[in-house]
Amino acid sequence: MESNRVGSVTVCASIRRRASLLLVFCLVSGPHTLGGQALETSARPAQPASTRLSLVRVFSSPDDVRHLHPILNRTLDIIAGAADPVTRVDALKSPSAVATDSTHRVFVADPGAQAVHVFDFIHSKYGLLDKDGERLHAPVALSADGQDNLYVVDQGSRMVLVYDSVGKFRRYVGKLRGGESYFDTPTAIAIDKTAGRIYVCDRQRHMVFIMDHEGRLIRKLGKRGAGDGPGEFRFPGQLVVSGGELFVLDSGNVRIQVFDTAGKFLRAIKLTQVDQRAGLAVDKQGNIYVSDAGLNQIQVFRSDGQALSTLDEGAVEGTDFSGPSGMWVDADGALYVVDSQNSRVAVFHISGENPAD
Repeated sequence: MESNRVGSVTVCASIRRRASLLLVFCLVSGPHTLGGQALETSARPAQPASTRLSLVRVFSSPDDVRHLHPILNRTLDIIAGAADPVTRVDALKSPSAVATDSTHRVFVADPGAQAVHVFDFIHSKYGLLDKDGERLHAPVALSADGQDNLYVVDQGSRMVLVYDSVGKFRRYVGKLRGGESYFDTPTAIAIDKTAGRIYVCDRQRHMVFIMDHEGRLIRKLGKRGAGDGPGEFRFPGQLVVSGGELFVLDSGNVRIQVFDTAGKFLRAIKLTQVDQRAGLAVDKQGNIYVSDAGLNQIQVFRSDGQALSTLDEGAVEGTDFSGPSGMWVDADGALYVVDSQNSRVAVFHISGENPAD
């Protein structure tokens, strides 16, 4: 009888040891498999967005360019010649949009300063676009074409101003006879560099205009009085051309509409909320970025609309935003974010296939 108890105790101890070893194995190997059988079918939570974005720089003034190579900073003029000591903007005031060209110059639309700032980090130069002219009154958006001509949306004149690659004013887009504008409230511009098409978003007319490289109208998307059907808009705010598609932030309908570059409706992505100051960007992987100036964050979505991550304070260094608005993804895949209330621009390196990887 005693030997049976001892044997039982020995067997029980052996079972406990095997169970303990099995538990340790499961804890070490994770909840994925055991002997080829799935133990847990729920999806793994996405890793923090910091595994995908890393801060490159934050800039807000000429000093952020010149400190890299102080010997080269004898001029504040990015185009040519010496700086004008009278015409000077010391820092970003209320930036709204950012864009780059093929030479890696960074252009920042600043309606508060009535200026477009030009930052050239490669050559350690800073300047103002058209600093001797009186054409820019409230520049709110901009984009560059394949020849590095810069297109600037100016809400003061309600037109698009075109400057060549050396900063010389060339022409207006949307100017009618008598000086009137074709647009009502232009808010954004995008350029298809392959086809040479220009896309202008007109918020109050609830439309997107497609034009050729000379500014001649090709097609209008949307309708007067707004609408919520496919291809109709309600206060559209931003647009982006990427991967052969046109993305339009349809703010009043709380969605993103996607078209081909000829204007054919493809799909819609429903959002939970959209701030009227929201920015829009699309990276090389097709991931979509929507800024929220009210919540001080950026939502990241897959091309099919699946939410991937949220970029905000604590998620990634440099995302302590205050009123993030305009965004831009350059040819190298860097994400530029206008941090409007902090009067600065933050630049992030994008890596990985999607923000959850």
